[in-house]
Parts: sequence; structure tokens; C-alpha cells
Amino acid sequence: MNYTKILRWLWIGAASFFFGIVFLLLVVYWNPFNLFGALPSIDVLENPESDQASIVYSSDGKILGKFYNEVNRTDVVYKELPPVLINALLATEDSRFYDHSGVDVKGIVAIVPSLLLGKKRGSSTLTQQLAKNLFSLRRSEEYTGVLDNTIVHKIKEWFIAIQLEKSYSKQEILLMYLNTVEFGNNSYGIKSAAKKYFGKNVSELTLQEASLLIGMLKGPSYYNPRRKPERALNRRNTVIDQMAKYEYLSTAEATVAKTKPLGLKFQDDGESSGLAPHFRNYLKKIMFNWCKEHDMHLYEDGLKIYTTIDTRMQAAAEEAVKKHMSFLQKEFNKNWSKSDPWTKSDPDLVKRLAKTTSHYKEFSEELNGNEGLIMVEMKKKIPMEVFTWHGRVDTVMSPIDSIRHSLKMLRTGLFSMDPKNGFVRAWVGNIDYAYYPFDHVIQGKRQAGSTFKPILYAYAMEEKGLTPDSKFPDAPISIPVPGGQPWTPNNSNGKFSNEEITLRQALARSVNSISAQLMNLVGPDSLVSFAKRMGIKSQLEATPSLCLGTGDVTLFEMVNAYSVFVNEGIWVQPQFLLRIEDKYGNILEEFNTTSRHVINEETAYNMIELLKGSVEEAGGTSVDLRGKFNIQGELGGKTGTTQESADGWFMGITPNLVTGVWVGGEKRVIHFSTMTYGQGARMALPVWAYYMQGVQKNGEVGYPASTFIKPDGNSATVTSEKGNLLDDGMLPEETPEPEEKEVYDGF
Repeated sequence: MNYTKILRWLWIGAASFFFGIVFLLLVVYWNPFNLFGALPSIDVLENPESDQASIVYSSDGKILGKFYNEVNRTDVVYKELPPVLINALLATEDSRFYDHSGVDVKGIVAIVPSLLLGKKRGSSTLTQQLAKNLFSLRRSEEYTGVLDNTIVHKIKEWFIAIQLEKSYSKQEILLMYLNTVEFGNNSYGIKSAAKKYFGKNVSELTLQEASLLIGMLKGPSYYNPRRKPERALNRRNTVIDQMAKYEYLSTAEATVAKTKPLGLKFQDDGESSGLAPHFRNYLKKIMFNWCKEHDMHLYEDGLKIYTTIDTRMQAAAEEAVKKHMSFLQKEFNKNWSKSDPWTKSDPDLVKRLAKTTSHYKEFSEELNGNEGLIMVEMKKKIPMEVFTWHGRVDTVMSPIDSIRHSLKMLRTGLFSMDPKNGFVRAWVGNIDYAYYPFDHVIQGKRQAGSTFKPILYAYAMEEKGLTPDSKFPDAPISIPVPGGQPWTPNNSNGKFSNEEITLRQALARSVNSISAQLMNLVGPDSLVSFAKRMGIKSQLEATPSLCLGTGDVTLFEMVNAYSVFVNEGIWVQPQFLLRIEDKYGNILEEFNTTSRHVINEETAYNMIELLKGSVEEAGGTSVDLRGKFNIQGELGGKTGTTQESADGWFMGITPNLVTGVWVGGEKRVIHFSTMTYGQGARMALPVWAYYMQGVQKNGEVGYPASTFIKPDGNSATVTSEKGNLLDDGMLPEETPEPEEKEVYDGF
């Protein structure tokens, strides 16, 4: 064997490889014919053109929220960085940081033997990682060539890293890195991360906290301490071990530090924080469509979006929900202290939902789909965070129990609008946005129960010439059903008085037999058509039982329909947008509502009289509004309760405000087992009452206690030239909404 010849070829190969690398570096740097894309200058990297967030304003001039790109970043200065943070970063990410000039040649050379031994080894320095972060912010066609690829990106990072080392001190590079790096949960920069995960300033971070944040840099999603606490804890301890390895800590200090808990105090400053998060989420979808039509960017162009939401009324609505729902939840938990609501009617509910969670899917991959073993793992307790009315609580709970906990939480929705101009004043989509983003104002469709009866009464008076004083006997009635058995409804108490009562008394007491007689008078098909005139866009089945509210509708639709009664028979499209401006304050578009006459003024006023009866008549279902809650001024309303107390509704009107409230379980099998609290008057009415107390207490909002004014008969139908974004085209008719879907893992 000619060793000399072999050695010569090895030298030739090594030299060729070396000169090939040098040639590639030079070619990428020179960038002939823009094959690889230009290198951004240091000035460009240091001062990237930041995307400008769009700001959402309330009608009273407050900032409701912002729509911003993923970079939610605030900077710190070097003196704010505690030594434990810097030491953790160096020990974990770049132990030779002070020994290289941007590119660690030793680290690169060490990759080859590591790969031959089957070990993964990273070689990117902190400066290279900073270069990558800065370059990603400026990635555009100017810096992207036709031969652009991963290798080219890495070479560019080397050049940028060397430039950074020439232009900045080591301290400045460390600071720039910590100010630009991602920490997950839409948090960029160490200042944002310290505030979000621990609720403190960077300078206040402890050893354990600094180690956790630095550990997350390897994979912010993979090591997310909220969703993967065990994984995050192990990674944090690895960082502490690295600090001991490089003698930033003693072995004893590291051992003690690793015994400490994560100690998260998570503070959400994103979409789920602040007022009206469900509304803002819906607005975002509408604005995406608007921006697409107008060739603009919601996250970049700094739009100013002015809405009709009043922060004072919104705060009153959210406080009302919290006050009553926290009380109602205690009663619900007492009701089901010995069993689960779904045990008899849907015993497999929890198991079905478990299979949709990420926990189940991860275990399925690890255990080759063995369902028995997967469920064993799903029943093991792990650290997690759950929603309670006492706040978000860190606890130890199995994924299965977290599903049960979530299912038992009652849900709600509140929607309030001015019936005269259509302005949406308050919008509460659920009990908490972070845990329950499903919106029960616009998404949730549930049976309306007796709150649907006023639509029937209005049509009967409009078409048949009835009045609030028209009388009908409270007696059984059977309505023929083509191809089926006649329909004979009972009253809620199972009894019939066989006495004649007025329509005002009948609606006030929610007498089913009278509603059935009115349905027999007008017919199901006609009632469906009339409901659509009133603003109900959900699909309704034309059956006799519709008169008792068996159709699924949204809270949004019901409030819109009731507004017709208060607005002299004129339907007004709910309006939540006033105008959109560019970042310089130039008006891009202004919005007005649309309106149309749907019933005559006399019928509308008669409906006000009927709804007032619920508060004023003996046996009225809403009498508590006066005696218990002391709501001032004239008002009316209608309670609604569906079969087995699955849904509790209250629709309330005042001379200048219409508000609806729905309360129920996530699934229809989740409900009170008795009528003590399982009725609209107990489930939903108190939320409305607390809300109105807050509104009337604050005289500045412009909705004081007042009286209904009988129309003079001279009102005219007006349709504006410009329509609201929420037009008929954005709420397609007869499009069924899915049942609520929740994410159960990651609490």
C-alpha cells in the first residue's frame, strides 16, 4: 500500500475543501448577480423598521387594546441585568463568549468528532444568535437571492456576527441579544419575559427565575413552563448544573436551587388581558377582511380603530358577570358535589374530550396508541394552572381531572346595545378569554326558551290586530302536526287555570298554553319568516314548538330583535365601528348603521307594555328587578329557561338600552338538577341587574333611569348611505355554528 500517495490525496482533499469553503464565503460576501442576496449593513440591523401596532379605541377615548405583530418587545439597559442572568446565559449558550470574535472556530471544528460519535453539538455563538435574530427582522427580497438556502443563511450570520463584534462591545452584544430573543407567549426581550412570567423587573430576578428564562431559549414552546412545567423544570435544572460546571455556583448552591419550585406568577398582557377580549377577537377577524380589501396590514400600518364600546359600561358588565357567576358556580358545585352532571346522560363525555387534547396525542405517540396505558398516564397528576373565580390557580391535577374541572365551569354571555343608533356598548363573550375563548355572544347558538315568545306575540299583534288586553283561556290546546302526533304543550308548573288572561299577564307569567294558541293562530312558517325580519339569521325549524323557543339562536340576534320594540318598530343593524384612521390621523373610512321598519309603531309600543308586565304584573318572572335589585326607571324584560335547565336567559329593555344575558354549561347535559337556581330568573337575570346598577350609578355614560316615550306616529324609515362592517354578508343566514370546543390541556 502506497501510504505516501494516500497521504498526498488526503492533503489535496483537505486543501480543496478548505479553499472551497473560502471560495464559498467570498462568493456569498461578493454576491455576484445577487445570487445569494445582499448583506444588511450594521446600521440597518441596528435600526429595523418596526411594525406599528394598530390601536383599538373605545367611544369614551380609552385604549381597548392593540393588534400587533409577534414582536412584543421592550428594552432594558445593561445595568438592569443581574449577574445570575448573565452567568446563566453564558454557562448555557456560550461559555467561550469572551474568547471569540463572533465565530467560535474551535466550536465549529469540534462539531465533526461529535457527529462521528453520534452526539449533537451546537456551535452558534451568542453573537451569531443575535445576528440571526436581527437578520430575521430585516428578511426581505433585497436580502434574499435565487440561491438562498440554510447554508447561505449560516454564512451570512457569520459575517454579520463578525461585523457586530467589530462595532460593539461584549456588554452591548449581550444586551442586544437579551433585548431581541424570544421567550414564548408572545414575549420578546428579557424585560417582557420577566414581567410576563414572574411579574417583576429584570433586576429582581432570582437564580431560579433567571435559569428558567434562559433555559427556555432552547425552545420557547417546547419548554413553556405554563403548558409543560415538568419539561421546563428539568431544563431549568440543566441550566443550574451548567452554572455549577463553569463555577458560577458551588455544587451545594446548585443542589439547593434545584429543589425550588418554578414559582410562576404569569401575567397575560396579550389578547386575553384588558377589557372586552372576546369583542376584540371578533373585531380582529373583521379588520383582517377590511385590510385585505384595502391592501393594508393590521399588524404593521398603525391603524387607529374607533369603536362604540364604552369602557365604563364594559367594566360594569364584566364586574356583573364576575359577581353573579362566582356565586352561581358555588351553588352549582354544591348541586353536583357527589357526582358529575353528565354521568347519566353522557357517561363517555370526558373520555371523548380527552382524546382531543395534546396530552393524549403525545402519550399516544409514546405508547403506540395503547389506549389503556394512555388513560393511565392521563390520570397521573402533574403541575398545571386552572381558572377559578378566585383567580388563576397553580395546582397539581391530572389531565382527566382538568377536563372535569373545565366542564363544570358554567359559561355566560352578555351583549348590550343602544336600540336607537345600534351602538354596541358592552360585549362579554365568556367567563374568561384565556381559558374559554369561545364567544357566547356571536358564536354560541342555544335554545332561546321563553325569550323567543315576545317575537311570537309581536307578530300576532301585528298581523291579527291583538292588543296587550286581548284575552285567551289558559287551557290545553293540541296543534296538528303533519305526519305526526298532535302537539299539546304543558305549562311550566304542569297546571292550567282554565281562566281567561290578557296577553300582558300571559307573557309576564310565561304561560305556555297562550303561546301555543298564538302559534296556532299565525302558523310556524309565518313565524319563521317574521323572526328573520326581526334580525334572527340562525336556521329555525318551522314546527309548533318554536313558540316555546326550541330554535337555536345567538345572544347577538336576540338583543338585535328586542331592540326593534324599543326603537319604534325600526330594526337597526348593530354597529361597533365608528371610523378607521391611518397612523397620521387621516380618516380612511367612517361607518354608519343601516335600518328598516319591520313592525308598526303601535305594535312596538304594545310590546314594551307587554315586557313591562314581567316586572309589574303579579306573578311576573322579573319582579325581582324592582324588589330585590332596585333598578330605577321604566324597564321590561323576559326570562327564558330551556328543557332540563340547560339554558338560562334574560332579555332586558330600558328606554335607551337593550341587554341580553345567557348562562349555561359548555354542553347541554351540564345543568342544575333542580329549578332552585336552574331558571333564567336565577341564572341570568341577576347579571343583567348588576350590570344595570353599574350603568345607572355612573351618570357620565349617558344611560340614566328614564321612561318610555309613546311614539307620535311620525317616525320615518332611514337607511344610511354607508353600511356597518357587520352587514348581512358577514352573518350568512342559516349557517349552523359548532358546539363550543375548548382546549383542556395546558391549564
